[in-house]
Amino acid sequence: MMKFVCAESEEQLLRVRELFTEYAASLDFYLCFQDFEKELAELPGEYAPPYGCIILATDGAEAVGCVALRKIAYDTCEMKRLYVRPEFRTKGIGRNLVAAIIEEARKRGYTYMRLETLPSMGEAIALYRSLGFSEVEPYRCNPLKGAMFMELTL
Repeated sequence: MMKFVCAESEEQLLRVRELFTEYAASLDFYLCFQDFEKELAELPGEYAPPYGCIILATDGAEAVGCVALRKIAYDTCEMKRLYVRPEFRTKGIGRNLVAAIIEEARKRGYTYMRLETLPSMGEAIALYRSLGFSEVEPYRCNPLKGAMFMELTL
């Protein structure tokens, strides 16, 4: 049975670390410009409550996906690290993860949720648009060509 929980225990954070590592390996670029190694080492780091959250999706005992939330301004949060293991895709898990992290953002009192993505992530972009995200001007420097920035009013 599929479950979505805020990852807080050491065991849950170990599973998140594994998923984050798989996510990074699936990309055709390295996340060094985001200080990814430090992020992994310090989990939950800036995703820690009360301002952040990491949602872990499990199917029975298996970790299948995750998404994270962090504060970037007093009324604005950022969604990061949406990832679903390939064998579990096309089952609505990504949509459920995003819906869960949006709900967590609302509970924390944020007004806006932002994210950054790339044109090559077409399925993710379609998902974000279907949930009400729209493109906005860059809110940070991203060295990757074509980086897209999106925002949702919560």
